[in-house]
Amino acid sequence: MDKQEPRKLKRSIGLWSAVAINVGAIIGGGIFVVTGIVAGYAGSALVISMIIAGVIAFITALSFARLTAWQPVEGSVYEFGRQLVSPYAGFLAGWMWIVSNTFTGAAVSLGFAYYLNAAFPSLPIGYVAASMCLAFTALNLFGAKESASFNNVLVAVKLAVLAFFVVFGVFHVNAGNFVPFVPLSSGVLYGTFFIFFAYGGFARVAVVAEEVKDAKRNVPRAMLLSLGISMVIYILVGLVAVGLVGSAGLAGSPSPLNTAIGATGNSLAIQIISVGGLVATASVLLTSILGVSRMAYSMSRRNDLPSALSRLHSRFYTPYYAILVSGVLMAVLVLFVDFKPVVAISTFALLFYYSVTNVAAFRLKNGVWQHRILPLLGLVTCLLLFVFVLFASPEAWLVGVAFLIAGSVIYAVQKKLKGQNEKKSV
Repeated sequence: MDKQEPRKLKRSIGLWSAVAINVGAIIGGGIFVVTGIVAGYAGSALVISMIIAGVIAFITALSFARLTAWQPVEGSVYEFGRQLVSPYAGFLAGWMWIVSNTFTGAAVSLGFAYYLNAAFPSLPIGYVAASMCLAFTALNLFGAKESASFNNVLVAVKLAVLAFFVVFGVFHVNAGNFVPFVPLSSGVLYGTFFIFFAYGGFARVAVVAEEVKDAKRNVPRAMLLSLGISMVIYILVGLVAVGLVGSAGLAGSPSPLNTAIGATGNSLAIQIISVGGLVATASVLLTSILGVSRMAYSMSRRNDLPSALSRLHSRFYTPYYAILVSGVLMAVLVLFVDFKPVVAISTFALLFYYSVTNVAAFRLKNGVWQHRILPLLGLVTCLLLFVFVLFASPEAWLVGVAFLIAGSVIYAVQKKLKGQNEKKSV
């Protein structure tokens, strides 16, 4: 039966589920955990870092939107780079997507463990995070529609919690916590680099484009809508958080929104925000596994990764080997890494594949030269953030370059194997 009719992915995701996948990917570890890291660099001007990072992300999102409207395929950056730049560039873009989102999944699962540990201090951070990775791997096996439906619930809960944080917290804001406010500083730029990690999820839905209904129309709309919604939420939450405890209070906490709402003295509010932190990080983890597995599936279809990763389950029509490998890698990773370097490495990798995406959008031939300005601007902004990786986290550069070298070796080996197979078939 399998030979008669090849299995295909099902188009089961509508517009608002697509928006929720992206919102679920964007609003999570960034706002609930990385806010503390950003506050340590940008001080009370952390909201400026959020705005700059959001604008940079929006420019690249427009490149993604044009490319996806041109060709909505599973794999997005991998396929765009492969077809519009070169097969090698496309491979590295897909490879670094896998690296970035594997580290993202590890980061947010650690964020989940930090929030749970705040309520139950005896729980081991690493094992809790690894358990979450495995649990959500199992959920992803049942299909994109089921994962998206569960993600919709998680997104609704965390948006409600953040709305509560803003509305309840604004009545306890102390204007003195915004002094000194220094929007023009190197700290704000370092903060931009780290919070950019949080916006990285806006392209998650592009990787599952073949599972979205009316993908040419809905995927670009979902990316831009979700990014706009998330940026507004980030700014509101950032302002209230600084107003509650100041940047120093946020910087020293692994669960900064918990610390911020604690300034109100309301124990119920603290519990609500703790639940929000758990739900938010969980939803990002869910979509990270979804994204990594679909990228691996897409690359495997073209024999750029082992063919087993493109096998679909006979009942659920999911790339089950790719899902299992993705989840297990994240589970192992969280046992050996800490949060901040994970964020830096993930950001290095996403800046790489965003750069390839902007080059691909620049080379997209549609006869309108004006459309090439934004991809060029997107490329420049990504390259500038690359510079800050070197200063903010030199080890991230070393690890990132090591992954690029490893990807190049894998590409060369796979290319040689494909050449040998073609000779045998002749």
